[in-house]
Amino acid sequence: MNTEEFVRRRPVYLLLDSSSSMFGAPIQAVQQGVHMIHNELMNNPHAIETVYLSVITFASAAQQIVQLASVEEFKPPTLKAEGNTALGAALTLLDQAIDRELQANTEGRKGDYRPLVFLLTDGAPTDSWKEPAAKIKSREGLKLGALVAIGCGPNVNVNTLKELTNDVIRMTDTSPDALHQFFKWVSASIQKTSQKMGNKPEDNNLDAMPLPPVMKWDKNESGT
Repeated sequence: MNTEEFVRRRPVYLLLDSSSSMFGAPIQAVQQGVHMIHNELMNNPHAIETVYLSVITFASAAQQIVQLASVEEFKPPTLKAEGNTALGAALTLLDQAIDRELQANTEGRKGDYRPLVFLLTDGAPTDSWKEPAAKIKSREGLKLGALVAIGCGPNVNVNTLKELTNDVIRMTDTSPDALHQFFKWVSASIQKTSQKMGNKPEDNNLDAMPLPPVMKWDKNESGT
């Protein structure tokens, strides 16, 4: 591959709980949130050039319903809520997708930027998740740039999410407005990282970009 033709991508993986507890307004709000992220990125020239999106859902099983695609090629999926909460399967699928889809650094050429992962769940895992979580945290290949887990609703085990990442947001409800605000924050996070990227030598140090501060309402929800 001609080095000049290679564009460093910012991969973004959305891991979305589509179990039966998300049925109705919550899953509709999540679907609208994915559409909103896509629409906002389509209006951002920097994001169009560099951001690539993928969607992994998890219920009784996990599926990568949208493989990693550029913003222009990305098609927001239709989401359906049913089944259990196979978080472990979703993490395994994420690990496999990163190895399969991303370009690692090679001698003489920088690969893709570290991926951003946003995980949304409203319940406790119903499958074996500890080993996949440990594998994600200790990846030997392409490391994660950030993994943000949001637990919404009364049935989330925050301690489980904290075993996966230090970046845990706690919300007490799955109202459409609360989920809309979360996806606005996700969109802002993606756009912030894409705007910082470019062709200057110092841009090689942007693999682990800090995300925008969590909104005040999220901090209030995280509470104790």
